[in-house]
Amino acid sequence: MSDHLEPLADLSRRQSAPGSQGNPRDADTRIVNAFSIDVEDYFHVTAFEKEIDRGSWEHLEHRVEPNTARLLELLEEFDTTATFFLLGWVAERHPGLVRQIRQAGHELAIHGYDHRRITDQTPEEFRQDVRKSKSIVEDIGGVEVIGYRAPSYSIVRKTIWSLTILAEEGLRYDSSIFPIVHDRYGIPSAPRHPWKVNTTHEESDGELHEFPISTVRLCGVNLPFVGGGYLRQLPMGVIHWGMRRVNRVERQPVVLYVHPWELDPDQPRQTTTRLTRFRHYRNLDQTRSRLASLLGEYEFDSVRRVLGM
Repeated sequence: MSDHLEPLADLSRRQSAPGSQGNPRDADTRIVNAFSIDVEDYFHVTAFEKEIDRGSWEHLEHRVEPNTARLLELLEEFDTTATFFLLGWVAERHPGLVRQIRQAGHELAIHGYDHRRITDQTPEEFRQDVRKSKSIVEDIGGVEVIGYRAPSYSIVRKTIWSLTILAEEGLRYDSSIFPIVHDRYGIPSAPRHPWKVNTTHEESDGELHEFPISTVRLCGVNLPFVGGGYLRQLPMGVIHWGMRRVNRVERQPVVLYVHPWELDPDQPRQTTTRLTRFRHYRNLDQTRSRLASLLGEYEFDSVRRVLGM
């Protein structure tokens, strides 16, 4: 895979980067990070696929609107723009939410249609999934969608072919590859910072930008620190250390990710494994305060603008 990579230009000195203007701190030395939200409901979570049948989704309580509203309020409080990776399934059923996100000035991107992992799809099924979700979000939001994030970070070694399909379907960047060892996802040897993929697709000039999920490297191992369960489980001192290390030492942007259900400690509880309960439910009541701590200390913007698109 490394034969097709080309590092992106350093992002630390983009003086015109949105989010840095008007800040009393020196914009010329300030890294602008990416804030991203995977817009899905609690019952979409892959870890619950054995407990919650897909056929029941329509009849369950939908909590995605009020939970996403909490994130929109938080972003407004800190005058921050973000990228919302929407499931097409959610967008179809909650078009007002899509318009609300767009009207607030945030970027609309896609998270697939119904949270099927790429590892469970053929290339043609994946193409149709991308095409369908992109069309739905664009039609409702009235804007071009150029960003994608795979459900459960399911762009792994055996599905690397999906990057070419993303370029062929008009996507310009992906934020799905997690360069870690994990039981469900990850490409440990992938670059840790934004890079370009040579997809050899004529319409996109053979390039798709990849913004991998952020890690810190310690003792030769990539460690996650600033999204989802890692944001909720790790001590804030560790998270701030990771942010400072990537921003100030490596001079690279971080991509933070969160899900609306992570701000919902009152969501319906599922009977599942002890590990899944720990990963999913622990510290849900702390997510908002942890995000506020990061928004108050570091600069964030949408993925699209951090990549200069």
